[in-house]
Amino acid sequence: MGKYVLKRVLISVFTLLVITLVLFILLQMMPGSPFNDEKLTPEQHATLNEKYGLDQPITVQFGRYVVNMFRGDFGVSYNISKNTPISQLIEKRLPISIGIGGLAVSLGAIVGLLLGIAAALKHDTGWDTLCTIISVLGVSVPSYVFALGLSYTFGFRLGWLPMLYSNKAAFASSILPSVALSLFTLASIARFTRTEMLEVLGSDYMLLAESKGIYGNALIFRHALRNSLIPIVTVLAPLIVDLMTGSLVVEKIFSIPGVGSLLVTAIQSNDYNVVIALSFIYSAMYIGIMLAVDILYGIIDPRIRVAKEGDN
Repeated sequence: MGKYVLKRVLISVFTLLVITLVLFILLQMMPGSPFNDEKLTPEQHATLNEKYGLDQPITVQFGRYVVNMFRGDFGVSYNISKNTPISQLIEKRLPISIGIGGLAVSLGAIVGLLLGIAAALKHDTGWDTLCTIISVLGVSVPSYVFALGLSYTFGFRLGWLPMLYSNKAAFASSILPSVALSLFTLASIARFTRTEMLEVLGSDYMLLAESKGIYGNALIFRHALRNSLIPIVTVLAPLIVDLMTGSLVVEKIFSIPGVGSLLVTAIQSNDYNVVIALSFIYSAMYIGIMLAVDILYGIIDPRIRVAKEGDN
């Protein structure tokens, strides 16, 4: 297992370097430059390019950026907040997005699992119908529609929760956007849990477990749910990163200063360093989550761990 994890880590590092290089090349091919002020003369453009090293070959720029990146230096912002270290821009926004995304993931995963289990155990009953309706609504209706409805109902009409994000009431003002973001995850997890649980409950080894006198919670959680978790974890992994890196429209609705709005602003203003830094962080989180999922596979199903150790 140790060799497998080391191999995956090395592959992940190489993948991140390739992603960074591709981003460098794509941004160089984009029309315009980070300095789009029409008042700037060609001489001033050349001076700015020389100051930030943009006049050098792309290989030199890439090598310098990678070395600085591993030191925790992502460069400075060209337009959004001129000459401000990008690490300062991100460290203010990333914790907010991660906090709201983490709350949304936790809420969606827990409630989705419970709904899926209830729908599978109460197959062809009202619980099953309710789970199906929630799954269809959660998947088909965009999260910003739920965000608008929640903001109007619980923020404006009832006044129970803040309509806009505030650092002074961070948790209270995170509830509505977290609920809005969690509904897609909730629906997806509930749908997959129901499908997998129904398949597992009808399998031969479940009948064998019942014949051995295993009933109730032990049968459901130790045997049925555990054997249903692998596809559920696979579906949940990319959703975690998507939610933790922010949703632009939901952030706009609740005025959340997260990384989603920062990324869009950086793209619109050709702020190369910010785009690359946020893309690198997103990729690193995604690869890290997928690595954790692979390790969880071996914990959930020991047969996978044995197979991996045999291959290595």
